[in-house]
Amino acid sequence: QQGRMAASEVKLFNKWSFEDIEVGDISLEDYIAVKPKYAQFVPHSAGRFQAKRFKKAQCPIVERMTNSIMMHGRNNGKKVMAVRIVKHAFEIIHLLTDQNPIQQLVDAIINASPREDSTRIGSGGVVRRQAVDVSPMRRVNQAIYLLTQGSRQAAFRNIKTIAECLADEIINAAKGSSNSFAIKKKDELERIAKANR
Repeated sequence: QQGRMAASEVKLFNKWSFEDIEVGDISLEDYIAVKPKYAQFVPHSAGRFQAKRFKKAQCPIVERMTNSIMMHGRNNGKKVMAVRIVKHAFEIIHLLTDQNPIQQLVDAIINASPREDSTRIGSGGVVRRQAVDVSPMRRVNQAIYLLTQGSRQAAFRNIKTIAECLADEIINAAKGSSNSFAIKKKDELERIAKANR
């Protein structure tokens, strides 16, 4: 019975558990899908998450990360490659921090998401920036985008693999350290927004 119980629990890549994962920010709880309900073995479900508005909030967070990695023309649609990158990155994160990499990813997304941004208001040829609050959905989207963009730029023309860069990026963002590209960007956006209140 116990063997069957262990077999029935879904773990990512068969090792990372979705059980006790905390989302530290209340506002992002509904938009970061890490409940055991969303657990999957591989972040590759071929679900149609863009069909409806807000459907993508239901997409498991690791899979959204995977989808975001396959960007920049030459990588479009190579999801198997993206899955492999995420898998390696999670291994590295686990080795470096001894924590559940899914938890690290959630923390990184919470820390890397700008809470305030500025939008363009053009009136009569004069362009002003106006500070606005960022909705939780957009915060998650932007955090994922910044994390992958940062790791992509770090890996480009570099000896380090993209998995290592992604792991570094996620660890730094989860710590909130400013070595992370995503955290730098977020601070910059919030600083600009603060100036334009």
